[in-house]
Amino acid sequence: MLLTVNVTFGAVLAVLLTLAAVVAAVAHLGRSREIVVAGARAAAQLAAVSLVIGWVVHALPALFGFVLLMYSVAVRTAGRRITRNGTWWWVALPIAAGVFPVLGALLLTGVVPVKGIALVPVAGILIGGALTATVLAGRRALDELRQRHGEVEAGLALGLYARDARLEVARTPASDALLPGLDQTRTVGLVTLPGAFVGMLLGGASPLLAGAVQLFVLVALLAVQAIAVAVVLELVARGRLHRDGTGEYGADRTGRP
Repeated sequence: MLLTVNVTFGAVLAVLLTLAAVVAAVAHLGRSREIVVAGARAAAQLAAVSLVIGWVVHALPALFGFVLLMYSVAVRTAGRRITRNGTWWWVALPIAAGVFPVLGALLLTGVVPVKGIALVPVAGILIGGALTATVLAGRRALDELRQRHGEVEAGLALGLYARDARLEVARTPASDALLPGLDQTRTVGLVTLPGAFVGMLLGGASPLLAGAVQLFVLVALLAVQAIAVAVVLELVARGRLHRDGTGEYGADRTGRP
């Protein structure tokens, strides 16, 4: 057993969460409250999931319902992190485009069995990866368009369509969303030992099998995140996903110059 869950465990968690919030406050990072809320939510949500997961993994309709719940929460979280206006729901598209084709292919080929004990963690990893990539790509692209709107205007003046002018500015910043996944994949085994690998070793699996499963997870994540970033970039370039006004885009939201 990797951790001993007792009163000391809870006390250490509370100290670490408080430390994170205090450091954020002292450094004026402006995220102290979010850190505390995130920690409290994580505890409550994991407690709830622990109570229902045993039932979910044995009932197929509940299993797929749980996956859809994970997807819905990811869409809401990513969308509201990128923008506060009514266009946030467009992030449903990049997350779905990244996760469901890959997950469907894994199920159809039998690589991942249609069993809760396998499907729930794999779906959770893929949805979580798509969530992270979508948020990073969307925020970076919109921030860059706002800061460099003059370059978008210059592109329009040269005869580019609005979509193409936005892509010229937003493409490289949005691609930075792939860096965490790339770095994790490049350094796995040397810098990090991810949860899937460690969990299988603790469960008694051979190191070779644990390594194969972790490699599969990392490569699947790269595919999911690449698709999600490409789709969210296209949504931003076409003006479907935006924040406010037209100044950050240099033209109307229809994609016309």
